[in-house]
Amino acid sequence: MTRPTQGVILCGGLGTRLRPHTDNLPKPLIPCNGFPFLWYLLQQLHEQGINQFVLLTGFLGEQIEGYFGDGSTWGWQIQYSMGPVEWDTGKRIWEARKKIDECFLLLYSDNFVPYPLDKLIALHNRNGKALTFMVSAKSPGNIMLDEAGIVQKYDNDRSNKELNYVEIGYMIAVKEQVLDYYETPACSFSSILRKMAAQRNISAWVQQDSYHSISDPIRWKKTEEYLKPKKIILIDRDGVINQKAPRGEYISTWQDFELIPETHDVLKTLAQEGFQFILISNQAGIARGMVKQEELNLIHSNLKKEFKKSGIEILDIYVCPHHWEENCGCRKPKPGMFYQASRDWLLRLDKTLFIGDDPRDCQAAYEAGCQSVFVGDKIELQVLSELEQPTCASKNLYDCLPIILEYFNQNNTYDYH
Repeated sequence: MTRPTQGVILCGGLGTRLRPHTDNLPKPLIPCNGFPFLWYLLQQLHEQGINQFVLLTGFLGEQIEGYFGDGSTWGWQIQYSMGPVEWDTGKRIWEARKKIDECFLLLYSDNFVPYPLDKLIALHNRNGKALTFMVSAKSPGNIMLDEAGIVQKYDNDRSNKELNYVEIGYMIAVKEQVLDYYETPACSFSSILRKMAAQRNISAWVQQDSYHSISDPIRWKKTEEYLKPKKIILIDRDGVINQKAPRGEYISTWQDFELIPETHDVLKTLAQEGFQFILISNQAGIARGMVKQEELNLIHSNLKKEFKKSGIEILDIYVCPHHWEENCGCRKPKPGMFYQASRDWLLRLDKTLFIGDDPRDCQAAYEAGCQSVFVGDKIELQVLSELEQPTCASKNLYDCLPIILEYFNQNNTYDYH
């Protein structure tokens, strides 16, 4: 299996849309919660096993090198390739080619994507293309995909309405295959991508979750909030918060809603540590006509009030009301409700946990990019792949409490100096 061993980051732009903040500061060093934005990108790669970087710098590049040095402070290895501001991406890659590994990740220095590297690698190897990049739906865009996710057309002027995706960086590239498309060292990277697309030599991963950017002041502030550590836990309802109804039936009234005392006590302990909660629940009883929407709303309103008495704050509740035969994108094990929560609360899914009682909960968490805690009989987990397995599994949620606290301590505390 081909796996990238190095991250190559494009750091040479002027950051004109961020002026005056970038008059005397290169865009990759724009601060987010006291961190340089570029630090988040490098740390993200580090957490997924990539510790070697080549930074392609230009405008005020000496400041970037002055801040990060050789990367040894963080256990990284950083090389630099500096060139004039006017160099195109294609030229920067060409000039740095001797420092770049045969298989590498290419990233923009102003986008942050909660990307699943292992899934991206698997797609790249399955399709066998010279380049695999992440795209997001947007119209007009600069990319057209076929049903198999192969890029059919690339046009960076975004004038063709048939092009309804944009690339957002996070590209896996095979160096020699990409360099074969160069006619001259100074050719533009967009012209290379056009040629590669014409030969169907690019595959794409469609990113369902939001991506974040510091490209302008509004997006910068939103991204800063997204990157801020949060003590928010995602949690299932039936079987975790309350007793489940008998098989084939649904909790249809507040009178039928029986809280699980153990869960209440664990959530109260977590609330005392500053945690808040978001519920994510399948409720097919709505589609089946067995639960009325107004009754469901009343259940959730009363639940919030009941928990609030104990200092437990339910920030939001996401419900899939669809029948399983509707094949919607929100019903677990699909991750649609997770993505919606991430968008609404600017929540990094890769830095939170989901507590559930069904193997499909673990599958949904994995698809969304977050870890899971399973409350139930471990024998049920045999249907899951190794990657889908939960961080903790026990019939008793109390047993998972230390692991939940340790997870957040490790994943939301940074030492970046």
